Amino acid sequence: MPRPTPQVPGPGQESVWDYPRPPRAERITRRAVVTHRGTVVVDTDDLVRVLETSHPPTYYLPRTAFTDGVLRPVERETFCEWKGVARYVDVVVPGAPPLEAIGWWYPAPDRRYPEVTDRVALYAGPFDEITLDAEKVVPQPGGFYGGWITDEIAGPFKGGPGSWGW
Repeated sequence: MPRPTPQVPGPGQESVWDYPRPPRAERITRRAVVTHRGTVVVDTDDLVRVLETSHPPTYYLPRTAFTDGVLRPVERETFCEWKGVARYVDVVVPGAPPLEAIGWWYPAPDRRYPEVTDRVALYAGPFDEITLDAEKVVPQPGGFYGGWITDEIAGPFKGGPGSWGW
């Protein structure tokens, strides 16, 4: 499928089509709050965002910032051509079924991405709410990628039907 026509970014927006490939990881100071079933899973302003062409940013949060006991390692692994082997975690909060394999981290990321060491990325969709600087995030379409969509980025975004070959 041919590359789609990027949306023209509005004032204060950035286009995901200007993000690099291979991806770039950068530390930023913004506040992310993840809530599920009345429990704040994580609340931190220590973030790393990974930017890759056609993807909304994927945010990596420090594992130490998560509420004690909420992250449960599982046996799932995947491989990223850039960052290496990812391991997955469930998120477990009192009174709710576990959110299975909802987050991932790189125990030994590729040397090009030391910023993601000891950080967890989360799929936004199943949580009650994830906010970034108080703005509710929208999950990247398709369920395979973990980007967070906010008003500051312009697409179209990889992940929806017909976008696999972008």
